[in-house]
Amino acid sequence: MDYQTGFFYLFSAVLLFAAYRVVTARNPVHAVLYLMLSFSQAAALWLILKAEFLGLTLVLVYLGAVMVLFLFVVMMLDIKLDDDRWGFWQNFPLAAALGAIVAAEIIAVLWVGFPAISAQAPAAVAAEASNTKALGKLLYTEYLYAVEVAAVILLVAMVTAIALTLRQRKDSKAIDPALQVRVRAADRLVVLPLAATQQQAPAVVTAEEGKA
Repeated sequence: MDYQTGFFYLFSAVLLFAAYRVVTARNPVHAVLYLMLSFSQAAALWLILKAEFLGLTLVLVYLGAVMVLFLFVVMMLDIKLDDDRWGFWQNFPLAAALGAIVAAEIIAVLWVGFPAISAQAPAAVAAEASNTKALGKLLYTEYLYAVEVAAVILLVAMVTAIALTLRQRKDSKAIDPALQVRVRAADRLVVLPLAATQQQAPAVVTAEEGKA
């Protein structure tokens, strides 16, 4: 076994451990950190498999932007770690069933799909060929409409997120400057008529004070 295979197994083991800790960590901040670790190991695996563009994209997009955003959101939510709010064992059967289905699909793709693809694939390209250039040609020639549809979906999602964030909320404490300009003292201040001075109540003299 050469060093490249050893690093492949090392990164794969760390990736599996980090993915396991993502779904089992009780602290959401720790879960996000483990997810960042799993993405970094996946990027290393892409680099080992000579898919430099995918590996760098995974680091720049997910580790550099998305996961940092997730981390800040989770830290700002101030989630309480109560045992009653975490129904792990209640949702475990459904999660296990979905995980088994996903694992079966991945195994089917690896064992059935790849041999068929490799049998129909053309001869191997030269070593100096750029896989990034080949990927770009595929995205903007054969899969151009799929890329455009994905771009439109992302644009709609971005506009929807902005609209949901900036909509008028009843619990918002924002103040309209136009209302502040048109404010009147009579609408905010009420003057109550009170006497300027009050008469002092007469002092009560007790019997002991009178004898003294």
